[in-house]
This record gives sequence, structure tokens and C-alpha cells, in this order.
Amino acid sequence: MKKMKKLLAAVLAGAMAVSMGACGGTGTAVSSAAGSSAAESTASVASAAGTTSNTTSVDGKGYKIRMVTDTGGVNDQSFNQSSWEGLQNLKKDTGADVNYIESKQESDYATNLDKAADDESKLIWGIGFAMAQSIGTAAKANPDINYAIVDNGYDAKSMPANVAGVMFRAQEPSFIVGYIAGKTTKTGKVGFVGGITSNIIDQFEFGYKAGVAYAAKELNKKITVDAQYAESFSDSSKGKAIANSMFSSGCDIVFHAAGGVGVGVIAAAKDAGKYAIGVDRDQAYLAPQNVLTSALKLVHAAVEDVSKKSMSGEKIGGKTYTYGLTEDAVGIPEEHKLMGDATYNAALKVEADIKSGKITPPATKAEFEKYQSSLK
Repeated sequence: MKKMKKLLAAVLAGAMAVSMGACGGTGTAVSSAAGSSAAESTASVASAAGTTSNTTSVDGKGYKIRMVTDTGGVNDQSFNQSSWEGLQNLKKDTGADVNYIESKQESDYATNLDKAADDESKLIWGIGFAMAQSIGTAAKANPDINYAIVDNGYDAKSMPANVAGVMFRAQEPSFIVGYIAGKTTKTGKVGFVGGITSNIIDQFEFGYKAGVAYAAKELNKKITVDAQYAESFSDSSKGKAIANSMFSSGCDIVFHAAGGVGVGVIAAAKDAGKYAIGVDRDQAYLAPQNVLTSALKLVHAAVEDVSKKSMSGEKIGGKTYTYGLTEDAVGIPEEHKLMGDATYNAALKVEADIKSGKITPPATKAEFEKYQSSLK
């Protein structure tokens, strides 16, 4: 966690400059049919921060990398923005030629990927698993270009030879923030707001629920979780309405995994004087007195790492790179004034137990039900 915290601190300084210029993130519109589980050909990485020995010193001059956003846009205050920050860091470190193309609607994906290919790019990033089909088509049409996609893995049989998948074990930080919620709640009722149902968002929901259950057993008390979906990743007003309803019904903490919808969740927490838990990046800046913590997913670090591998001549296609706690690519922020030292230190113990394998957070409903049974 210490290495991840140092990396996060360095990135947040630049990230704030980008996010403050945003006129409000619109979230991430995705299709639940597009996602798939991590591939059998998962590549183990030594560091999500790109500090592996073979990628630390890379000359990127003349190496063109283009990023195509999903419909959330580059200032979504979530993983499109984080991915772009990773490429900006890469440019500073290596001199690589980086740029992005924004997608306003899903029908833009194919066109924008074609534009990136026409720009003589050597590596093209697609952000979000909704782009999986479009990336696959583009990769087939351009076998000499490397492609990479965030939040999507392919099974071994369908893995394109020139596409790298980037996945995260999001259930791990979600378990930790669920544990924090369980330790912090005064009402014994907490909430979860998801964007659109998918196996990616399942990781957040069931990891969170399991963390709450773990805290409940430790405290020997009953804690319930109210889970609802906005069927959107961009409608912040809907997120606010759902969270308002949860707070009115007794929830005092609500975790979101919902892109721009989550901005509304945090706004509702601020208005109600309750707690929200952010996602992907440290979202405390949106409401410093109301964002209890965040489930960090350091997408920028993975984007840097895989990009450096490609630039150094490593074959990245046909692999899925999976990042989690052991790669220092997920976790929680170091700042913990709202929860206090005792809860924070207990959460770090839970983190250590996940890293050691003592705790295995569930990523699916079936895994969660099995996990629940094991607690009885």
C-alpha cells in the first residue's frame, strides 16, 4: 500500500489540475453485453506503476499512442480521465506522442478507432468494456497496430493477437470500503448505487457487500445493504435521487460504482450530512466532509505500464493484464480523518489479509453467496 500511496500522491497533484478544469463528468455509458471475464492468458505484472525493470527507461520519441474514450469523455472524473492522465505522465517520462479522441455516442467508437489508425498510431487504447467489439473489429483490420482496452479481458479462444486487455480486481478495494462502511455505520444500514448491471460492476457490488458482512460479523451486529442501479453512468440527477431515497430510508453511508451518476450520490450525501464512498479515484475533493473514503482503481498506472511494455518492444497482444492489491494498483486513500485511526488501521489489516490470501473477496453473486455461508 505504501508504494501505491506514494504514486497516488504524485498523480493527484496533476489530476486535480485536469479535474478542476472539467465542467462536470458525464460518466461512462456502457453496454452490459460487452464485458467478459479475465482471460486464461492473464499476464502477471510486477508493478502497475510501470516500474518493472524492463520498462523503466524507455525512449518514446516518435511513438504515437492514441486513446479513444467511451461516451463519458475525457473529463468524466473516472477512468477515462485517469487513463488520459496516465498517457500524459507517459509523455513526460518518455517523450511519447499522445493524444485522445472523444466519443459522444457509442456509434462513434468505430469511426474514432479508424481515425486513430489513420493517424499512424503504434498503440491505440479503447477505454471501457463497451468498446470490446469495436476494438476487435479495428484490430482485425489493422494487424500491424497494437491495441489495448481498459476493463475488458477476452477468453483464450477469442483473444485477438494484437489486443491487450487490462482488468482490475475491483472486488478487493470494494471489500475494504465495505468493511469501513460496516465499521462506521451508526444506523446499521448502508447503500450501494451501481450504474448499469455488468460483470464489472458486480465486482464492486459483491466485494462491497462481503466487506460489510465481514465487519458485521466482527462487530456481532446486523448490517443491511440496499443496492440499486441507475441504468446509466451519466445521469447524476438520478444518482442523487436514488441516494436521497436511501438516506431517507435509514442508510447513512452509500458507495457508488456509477461514473457520473456517482457525482449525484456524493452531492446527496453532502446535502443530507451523510457519507458517500467514492470510486476509481479519490473523490474526496467533491465533498471533503462527506466522502468517507474511495475504492481506488489506478487506471493511469496500468495504462502507463502496458504502454511502456509495448514501447519497449514487448509483445502485449493476446494477453490480459490483471491488476489488484498485490500490484499496488487498487486500494484506499491514505487520508482517513473522517473514519479515524482505529478504523483505518483495521482496514489496513483487512488489506494485508487479502494480499496474503487469508481473505478472498467475491466478484460475483454466486461467490458472494458462498462467502456469506462461510461466515455463518
